[in-house]
Amino acid sequence: MGVFVLLPLVLPLTAWPVARLAAHHLHPRMATWLLTGLSAVLAVCSTLSLALLMVVGTAQLPGNPLPDAWSDPEVRAAVPYDEIAGRLAVPALVLVVASCARAAWRHHRVRRRAGRALAGLPATSVVVLPDPSPYAYALPGRKDRVVVTTAMLATLTGPERRALFAHERAHLHARHHRFLLTVQLAARANPFLRPLRTAVGYTTERWADEDAATRIRSRRTVARAVGKAALLSRGAPSVTLAGFASAGPVPRRVAALLAPAPATRPWPSVFTTAGLATWGAAAGTTVSALSSANSAVTLFLILKAATPL
Repeated sequence: MGVFVLLPLVLPLTAWPVARLAAHHLHPRMATWLLTGLSAVLAVCSTLSLALLMVVGTAQLPGNPLPDAWSDPEVRAAVPYDEIAGRLAVPALVLVVASCARAAWRHHRVRRRAGRALAGLPATSVVVLPDPSPYAYALPGRKDRVVVTTAMLATLTGPERRALFAHERAHLHARHHRFLLTVQLAARANPFLRPLRTAVGYTTERWADEDAATRIRSRRTVARAVGKAALLSRGAPSVTLAGFASAGPVPRRVAALLAPAPATRPWPSVFTTAGLATWGAAAGTTVSALSSANSAVTLFLILKAATPL
């Protein structure tokens, strides 16, 4: 096992340039899937590594509930600096679990409160709130709904309103809240994954922008609507809910909408910038997964050999 158990903890660092390249050069749909999958795999691998370090590193401590055979020198030799690594892994793993649980609970609480606030209103797919604060966001649930205030609608023209509704419906149809929640949890599991969370927040908005532009057949109208809303919008009530102008650098979104539509390619060539991002992400994820699998299998075999049962 050796140092391979430590690799998944630091491999997310290699995803930083990948996140930037993917957000800039891949189609938003493909970039969102790629970066979300990358985040999830790397987060699971790093959490598994922490668990392995905790098991081996604390097995020899007095009073621990683990089998005595697990403190055998051969077992301890499987991890470099086993005692130090084990002592550090325990609070780190507790912090990861607590942080992820808090993020998941906050997401659930925001959705539940928003649903309760709209309970007395007509069960329509669009809910218009008489609020002087301009904002709009997609609220997923048993019945997906688009929430928008009268102040937001007052700032937009008719075509721009259609762009807003097309944008929010694109969020609901593609289930973007699941991507956002996944990368949010991944960033809580490993702070090195925070740039990927930011990148996915941007790519989901770009994905919805492109879908809205296709639906209303006017990229410029969507760009105007995004720009106007960004000047006044308060944003969504949670980072895991998609808001019209609340995530991602708005000037970049507007510039992308004023440019030609991005090409949709199933898997770009490695000789392009987009291909470099895609293949680099795939390679980093594979190395992290193999390192975690190697460490887990090796530790299992060592502990099995050391345990009389």
